[in-house]
Formats: sequence, C-alpha cells, structure tokens
Amino acid sequence: MSFKTDKIEDFKQLFRSSQATIKKFEGCKHVELLQDVNDPSLFFTFSLWDSELHLDAYRKSQFFEQVWGNTKILFREKAQAWSLNEIEG
Repeated sequence: MSFKTDKIEDFKQLFRSSQATIKKFEGCKHVELLQDVNDPSLFFTFSLWDSELHLDAYRKSQFFEQVWGNTKILFREKAQAWSLNEIEG
C-alpha cells in the first residue's frame, strides 16, 4: 500500500489500533505491518490465516469494512493484494 506522505503516521496509528482485533478473528494466526526500506510511504501487511474461507469471512466483516474505509482514503495509489500458498516452510 502506498500512502500520501502526510498520512503515514495516521496509517501506522490505524494499524496499531486494529491489529489486536484482527488477530482475534477466527482463523487468524498472524498479522504484522512491514515498511519499505527505501520508500517510507510503502507498506505491506502480512497475515497468516487457517484458510481462505477464514480470510474471506474477515474481509466480509463490518470491522474490515470500517478499517478499510478509513485506510483507503489515505492512499497515494490503489492498493494491491495477493493470497499465497506456502510451498516450503
């Protein structure tokens, strides 16, 4: 996610205030925020879920709708997202 420079701290605070609630969703094993080394306006959230069904349930929740609405107004560019399978670990 790429944020407007003057909105970076707003996003960090929003993530901090949401992280514990996200972790409480059924099927969420892990969630963290990562920031690009060279571009401080570029962030990634990394989360691990028991299944795509659990992730989809989270995405359909009222909580996600509220947090996403507050997040996307801070974007500099449209966000991208990927769902991945672990090959080796």
